[in-house]
Amino acid sequence: MTIEVLLDIILYVFVFLFGIVIGSFLNVCILRIPAGESIVTDRSHCMSCGYQLEWYDLLPLFSYLFLGGRCRKCKAHISVQYPVVEAANGVLWILVFMVNGFNYDSALYCLMTSALLVLSVIDFRTQEIPFGINIFILTLGLIHLVLHLNDWALYVIGLLSVSAVLELLVLASKGRAMGGGDVKLMAAAGFLDGWKNIVLALILGCILGSVIHSIRMKLSGEDHVLAMGPYLSAGIFIAALWGDVFVHWYLGMFTPM
Repeated sequence: MTIEVLLDIILYVFVFLFGIVIGSFLNVCILRIPAGESIVTDRSHCMSCGYQLEWYDLLPLFSYLFLGGRCRKCKAHISVQYPVVEAANGVLWILVFMVNGFNYDSALYCLMTSALLVLSVIDFRTQEIPFGINIFILTLGLIHLVLHLNDWALYVIGLLSVSAVLELLVLASKGRAMGGGDVKLMAAAGFLDGWKNIVLALILGCILGSVIHSIRMKLSGEDHVLAMGPYLSAGIFIAALWGDVFVHWYLGMFTPM
């Protein structure tokens, strides 16, 4: 094993560990934002008995495993959401750096990924996308724009290219076709990803939404309200990492041999 490979492994381990720590905070956001509670001042506690968790109860992934998925005090089951979100955030952060390299853009995409993860779970549960999360992604887009001022038109057009069309659709359907939060999400993500990637993200999100939602309804035999946030988020994530590959492949289909 070369020194370069060993250093890469150490870096990815660090990324994963930092990712699951942030994932623990994401769980706080997922639970408290819809309830209108503070994500900063209130201490973490058991949702069943109110036991205020100590630092050793809050170790991402490990505390859940050591406690057997139960509260230390009342032994109530702890939702599997906690380790799943923590692990997912760590793995997705590794994926971002593996695909995009260790640079400023990857750091911004990691933060975007975490925001999309929170947004997806909240929207899936409540059919609402918190406005603050869209503002956070928009802020990431502003930082990204400062780092890529030479390509400013790509990102400014991305702000409006998809969101303007979706807003017209919302107005024409009087809000039945899509929620306003979805429109704001595509505006913020378009500002961060650029117009080519956000168009691709919309296409991917619609495909994923139609396929997965149809499977859910068929398996359960019940009607479900379609929350587009998770599917659009998946499309945004895929487009951010592999958008150029998709676009080049698609355009190559029309290039004469």
